Parts: sequence; C-alpha cells; structure tokens
Amino acid sequence: MAAGKPEEFWRALLDRVGSLPPELSKRIISGVAIGAVALAMTYWSPALFTILMLVIAAAMSWEWGRMVRGAALSDPAMIVHILAVLLAALLSATDMAGLAIASTVIGAIAVAALTFGVGNAQLSGAGVLYAGLPVVALGWIRGDEPLGFLATLFVLLAVIVTDIGAYASGRTIGGPKLWPAVSPNKTWSGLIGGVLAASIAGGLFAWLSGTGSASWLAGLGLVLGLVAQGGDLAESALKRHFGLKDSSNLIPGHGGVMDRMDGIVTASVIAAIVAFAIDAYAPARALLYGS
Repeated sequence: MAAGKPEEFWRALLDRVGSLPPELSKRIISGVAIGAVALAMTYWSPALFTILMLVIAAAMSWEWGRMVRGAALSDPAMIVHILAVLLAALLSATDMAGLAIASTVIGAIAVAALTFGVGNAQLSGAGVLYAGLPVVALGWIRGDEPLGFLATLFVLLAVIVTDIGAYASGRTIGGPKLWPAVSPNKTWSGLIGGVLAASIAGGLFAWLSGTGSASWLAGLGLVLGLVAQGGDLAESALKRHFGLKDSSNLIPGHGGVMDRMDGIVTASVIAAIVAFAIDAYAPARALLYGS
C-alpha cells in the first residue's frame, strides 16, 4: 500500500461522517468511541471490566432514581441504591456472586423502605435489582477465566446484533406494529429479523472463535435475542409511563445508559441463569459449550 493511503482513507471516512445530519453524526461518533473503550476494558482483564461495570451501574442507578421519583444525587435512597449495586459488582468480581445477589436484594428492600410513602417505593426498590443483577451476572461470567471474555463477548454481541437486525428488517420490511402503545416504531418484522440475526450470529461466533457448537450457540443466540427485545420493550414502557423519551442525556445522540443497556440487562441475567443451571462452577464454559 502506498504511503499516505491509510491517512486518506480515514480522512475520507471522517468527511463522510461529518456530512451526515448532526444528530446522526454525533450518534455514530459517540457510539464507536464508547464501544471501543468498553470492548478494550472487557478484553483486557476482569478487573478493568469490573471498573466498567461500576461506572455503568452507578449511572443506571442515578437514571432510575431520577426517572422514577425525580431524585437528586444526594437523595438518601439514591445513595443506598448506588452503594448496593457497587458492592454487588465488587463481590461478584471477587468470586462471591451469592453475596452479590444478597447485597442487591437487601439494597432493594432498603430503598423501598426509604421511599415508602414518598412515592413509587416498589419501583424504586426494583431499580436496585435492575441495575445490580446484570452487573452480578456479567461479572460472574467474565471472571471465569480463560473463557470469560469470549462468553461475555457472546452475550454482548447477541444483544447488539439483535438491535441491528431489528432496525434493518423493521425499516426494510415494515408491517404490523409490535406494541404501538409502548414503542410506536417497533414492528413484528423487526422482532423476527433481530432474533434471527442473533441466532445466525451465534452460529458464526462458534465457527470464528472455535468454541462450542454452532447449533448450541445459534439456539442460545436466538433466546438471548428474544429476551433482549423484551428488555427493550420493558424499558420503553417505563419511560412512556413517566412521559420520557430517554432515560437521560448522558450519551450524546443515544440518550441515557439505560437506553443502551436495556437489552443487556435481561439477556445477561438469562445467560447467567442458563450457565448456573449447566455448571455453576464454570459459567463461561457452560454458556459457550452447553455442558
């Protein structure tokens, strides 16, 4: 390759992105940047992945309290919420997933008690489970070396591919709406396309990574894709209930952290349950190999 061509390629790519509508350009740039950092931290070590989970869990806790009861960061229930999920993340990272779950449950009860009579006590308590359980699930799976990274990557890719497949098929095929009262833009064709895309991605993942069987990971990808779509709809219903478009504006062009984590929340918990049912002592291997 002649000198200067790589620079020309990247310059042309940046010019192309810059020519897009400002909101879409912002969405692409922030999405790529955040995705690259998250992938690097996930790959590098379980310790860095724990730090990533701590940041995400704290942001989700803040968004939940702000959405459900208009709480400020200094709100006592907000502080307990954040501390509970941070403790859960640390316990999960040190191979104490059982205690991490207990921390999450106790935190949920404490937050519900603190907000009792103030408003939305049940939803406030549920927010601790919403932010804490996926952190425990992903930390537990990522910590199972040497397959922790691949298993975690598989769960994340299943959700990402589902979103892409749903968007592409929904825009291309269209058709009947899935649940217009909650999410007016989602269609049945998008749901089916997203789930099928996750299944195909699962089979390809087995082939490219050399782990597990294509049939097992294709089936698991289909299940995780379906569950991820359910998580997306659940978060949309919550926002619609409180009259919000986004959970916050923390991520330029994307809304809030919850808006990007909705499918991962449900998919990661189901993945952890599947792994636990197969082999609680080797969750990453159980998830990838099914045995």
